[in-house]
Amino acid sequence: MTEPNQLRPGHRPRAPRQPRTTEIADGVFACVPSDDGRCPANAGIITGPEGVTVIDAVATAARARAVRAAVESLRAGPVRRIVHTHHHGGRTHGDGGTFPGATVIAHALTRSEMAGAGPRPALPSVTFDERLTLHSGDRSVELVFCGPAHTTNDVVVWLPGDRVLFTGDVVLAGTAPCTLMGSVEGALRAVGTLRALGARTVVCGRGPIRDARVLDETESYLRWVQVVAMRGWQRGLTPSEMAGEALAGPFGHPGRAERLVGNLRRAYAELDGGPLGRPLEPR
Repeated sequence: MTEPNQLRPGHRPRAPRQPRTTEIADGVFACVPSDDGRCPANAGIITGPEGVTVIDAVATAARARAVRAAVESLRAGPVRRIVHTHHHGGRTHGDGGTFPGATVIAHALTRSEMAGAGPRPALPSVTFDERLTLHSGDRSVELVFCGPAHTTNDVVVWLPGDRVLFTGDVVLAGTAPCTLMGSVEGALRAVGTLRALGARTVVCGRGPIRDARVLDETESYLRWVQVVAMRGWQRGLTPSEMAGEALAGPFGHPGRAERLVGNLRRAYAELDGGPLGRPLEPR
């Protein structure tokens, strides 16, 4: 089955419509794609007296241009900084050409992953390990490392004065999280860290703007994955076989089946032991 964001042979992707740009705090905006299409990632815009900070440069190039158009419509000045929440192309491929001159900020592992990926956008010029606080006028913008979760290098963006949280792909709204390149247990720990922040508004990596209840939904799904994985691991079933059985469960509807296999692969690896987020053998 071809997912909506995958290209079929001979298929020409339609240009994405302008994202819905919603002000969620004074001078803080969420850009949510108006269509599914390819790479429907959310982005954030934080305005300030010195210019704009963009959270996730997104991909494709057309989507990045749509975010730039949203920034320009606000008349808040140039984009000075871009924060990558992890290294995947859906978060990084729109930086250089779309936002020339912006300083790119990311976790140190994000830079390492991007450097090893071959053709790539500009590498981050500012990196950090655990936390980094930026300032946009009087507003504090806290970058918090919480990997491994979706990947080994996940960063969330927390605005404590506004109680606004941008989660990247650690948390998704309306679809299951993906931990194949990260960690199921690590994602649960990350959710605990995010819950302790006390967010009022949550902008997930994908899907509509939510409140903190989306963290509870994510935790419930991840704990269910661990239960399913334990049953399959004890019975000697493969992740694919166990995923087929789990489709009858509370989170197993067909739209999440492919992602469930990857999450079970990761959960099986964690039952086998070893460091969280360790690379898995190709299959």
